[in-house]
Amino acid sequence: MINILYLYMSMNIKSSQKLVEEAKKVIESINSDEVKKLNENGKITLIDIRDIRELWREGTIENSKHIPRGMLEFWLDPKSSYYNANKIDEIKKMVLFCAAGFRSALATKSLLDMGFKNVANAEGGFEALKNSGMKVVQKERK
Repeated sequence: MINILYLYMSMNIKSSQKLVEEAKKVIESINSDEVKKLNENGKITLIDIRDIRELWREGTIENSKHIPRGMLEFWLDPKSSYYNANKIDEIKKMVLFCAAGFRSALATKSLLDMGFKNVANAEGGFEALKNSGMKVVQKERK
């Protein structure tokens, strides 16, 4: 049986932790209190990129848009057959969040790479937003 750790080390694969660290160096991150303030003033569009099962289980931030991480680039690319213009307000800053802020950091970097300028990551993700007092609502199963 092949030792997975040996295989990983010998392939020089960059870890997910390293990818997140690199993304955080080039993206804008906003703390949860500032996200709450911007949201209350209607200055941002919150985008929850977590898996739908996470939303069903834990709820989501009120008035956030759900765009699953696996579809984000496709739904926001006007040239994609999956493009969904109704998902975002292009004038407002998009603030992405996941459970703890790691997936959303990578997603924010990806949107920057696509050419989006007005995008940021919510530091600490859903947990931090919830702990800052933002209203959590249940996500209905359709």
